Amino acid sequence: MIAASEPTQRPPQARLLVVDCQGRIAHARRSALAEFLRPGDLLIANDAATLPASLRGVHLPTGASIEVRLAGRRSLAPEDVGFSAVVFGEGDFHMRTEDRPAPPIVSPGDTLALGPLQAGVERLLGHPRLVSLRFDGSADTVWSGLARHGRPIQYAHVPTPLALWDVWAPIAGLPAAFEPPSAGFALDWQTLANIRSRGAAFATITHAAGISSTGDAALDRLLPFDESYRISEATAAAIAAARSRGERIIAIGTTVVRSLEHAAIPGGVRSGHGLATGRIGAASQLSVVDAILSGTHEPGTSHYELLRAFTGDATLRHATEELDARAYRTHEFGDSVLIERSCFSAALL
Repeated sequence: MIAASEPTQRPPQARLLVVDCQGRIAHARRSALAEFLRPGDLLIANDAATLPASLRGVHLPTGASIEVRLAGRRSLAPEDVGFSAVVFGEGDFHMRTEDRPAPPIVSPGDTLALGPLQAGVERLLGHPRLVSLRFDGSADTVWSGLARHGRPIQYAHVPTPLALWDVWAPIAGLPAAFEPPSAGFALDWQTLANIRSRGAAFATITHAAGISSTGDAALDRLLPFDESYRISEATAAAIAAARSRGERIIAIGTTVVRSLEHAAIPGGVRSGHGLATGRIGAASQLSVVDAILSGTHEPGTSHYELLRAFTGDATLRHATEELDARAYRTHEFGDSVLIERSCFSAALL
């Protein structure tokens, strides 16, 4: 696999690797997604719009330049402006995260000047660079300051600065994600029409997708962080109806898998707000989601670990070999995979 270097969400040449429940692999254009659907399938996408969650600023106790990347909050309520965040030292997205210098030592009570905003460090969250922040001012002041000063979180494989609209999927609604729920980049209005004409259905949830890399191995092992979500009554009802008919639930993105599996109840999912915790991996037994449309992920990442809940390691190794051999593009602006839960795993439920 190679990293996608163009900030284009839906390149016309985007490709799709398909793994069926027996581990068989096929290759197609991503625009042909609907051809791999069945009448009655229910596709669920994350409609969260991406926040400008990268904030340049100064650590006031030392005067050192820093970057703060917002990484989570406890709920999606607009008045909730308490954030967890990862602190970086000098540099910007042109440097690989693992090459960024460490920030100054950050302690509870420190003040960070972040453009028009000031934030106080409330506490450390199990790592010297992972902190809980309290912004000064009202919720309106905080959201206005983020809009004026923040930029999308960005990584070195995309060399040109991203605009906010570069990281919004066509279905983006509530600004809630810290990095783009990029599986949704596979969607456009023609694809949605094709899904409907295939006899499949479509619904959404809202999930505050978190950051994908911190540049620190110990901190990366904590990923994904806890992520807030909301499932509407209409989506929960659609899932229950599909489950009762024995139809497939297809998650568009790893965030959707986290939400639906965290909210699982017998016969479907509960509606309302929740906080997805824990990590989904090879030992997880999926109870809601039957297949996933996702980006191409590298072994060792938390996203790749989640794919291990769908199919065996031998199949994933074969898929990775195919991705590498055919130079599929990876990362958020890359190509896609569609992986159906293995027939053997499904038979155990």
